[in-house]
Order: sequence, then structure tokens, then C-alpha cells
Amino acid sequence: MNDHKSDQDSPELELPLPPSKSQRKREAAALQDLGEQLVKRTPAQLRRIPLPEDVLAAVSIAQTITQRGGRKRQLQYIGKLMRRLDDSEIALIDAALATMPAPR
Repeated sequence: MNDHKSDQDSPELELPLPPSKSQRKREAAALQDLGEQLVKRTPAQLRRIPLPEDVLAAVSIAQTITQRGGRKRQLQYIGKLMRRLDDSEIALIDAALATMPAPR
């Protein structure tokens, strides 16, 4: 008789599952919403937020776009750039936005 468990039955060896596609989509949408909040800010407010140069440039471009389709694509691009940031950078951006008055 074999009294010990096999390695396959051991729960501590299980790898964590990657996030589901739905979870990844929710996270991407949240970052895109955060980017949209950035677009609504004034240039003076944006200077007080710790943004990487590429994100700041994309936000500035989005502020000049008036066509709906182009603006939507630019917001998606900002979301893509935001997904490249680590959690601490996103937390800093979120905290900076929380200290500012809501845009009109």
C-alpha cells in the first residue's frame, strides 16, 4: 500500500490561474476610464499628476480631437498605454486624481 499522496494531488503545487478574459476586459475598461478622466483635466492639473511622457502626450492629443470616432480610438490607445504601467504607477495616478476637484 502506498500511504503518501502523489505530487499531482498536492494543492500547494498548483499554479494560480491567469485572469479570465472577462476580468482582463474589466481591467482594461477601468484603465480606459481612468484615461478618460485624465483627458477631462486641464493642462495645469495634468502637470501635477505623475504621468509618463507617452501617456501625457496621448492625453494632450485626445484633448484636441473633436470627432467621436477619432477620440474613441485615442482613448483606447491611452488605455493600452495605461495597461503597460505597473500597479504602483496606476495607484499614484488614481490618488492624484482623487485629490483634484471633479472636472466640469
